[in-house]
Amino acid sequence: MKKILYILLIGQLLIQSCTVSNLTKADVYPKMYSERPLSIAVMPPINTTTNVEAKEFFYMTLSRTLCEKGYYVISPFLCLDLYKTESAYDAENYANGQLDKFRTILGADAALFTYITGWDKSTIGSNVTVVIEYVLRSTITNETIFQRKGTITYDTSVQVSGGGLFGALAGFAASALKTALTDYVPVARACNAAVLSDIPAGKYSPTFDTDRKNTAGKPDIKQRVRK
Repeated sequence: MKKILYILLIGQLLIQSCTVSNLTKADVYPKMYSERPLSIAVMPPINTTTNVEAKEFFYMTLSRTLCEKGYYVISPFLCLDLYKTESAYDAENYANGQLDKFRTILGADAALFTYITGWDKSTIGSNVTVVIEYVLRSTITNETIFQRKGTITYDTSVQVSGGGLFGALAGFAASALKTALTDYVPVARACNAAVLSDIPAGKYSPTFDTDRKNTAGKPDIKQRVRK
């Protein structure tokens, strides 16, 4: 009996996995295609890690990927004073609230919230691992129109020529130094590129509204990248 139940469970999981893998972007992100946001306001990241600098560095890297995906991104530099005036620099104050003022004042069709829940450097493993969730909310309906999470491991290992114990020690030392000196910007950009690769193209992209039948990616991805 247990064997039969086990087989049925495996079969169900296989069916579910096939179903998920066949979902299109229009299936997963229908409101992106119905609302067709043109302009995006990038909200300051909500950082729950001990790396306090991650918030500011990560905030300044988000525009590039969104622009490359065909969206008009309101300059984060110009928004800083407004955010501080409206207590929006602590984006958690608006994460579940009304966003109409960002449409009225900034002309934004949507606001991007990011949640940094992991940012760890490992000199032994020679990598930097970040865990970030991206949530795009409409300033018209306040609904979430895109959401995706990524655990991205940024490989900082260094290959040193020469074998033996000396070569191994030299490689370990070089990798540890590179890991320690790796700043937030390249790691953040790698994470943005990986996670936001699945967002439907914006109006300024040549693939705008033609990618709706493309297969959607997983909502929670784990990926290792190397510079």
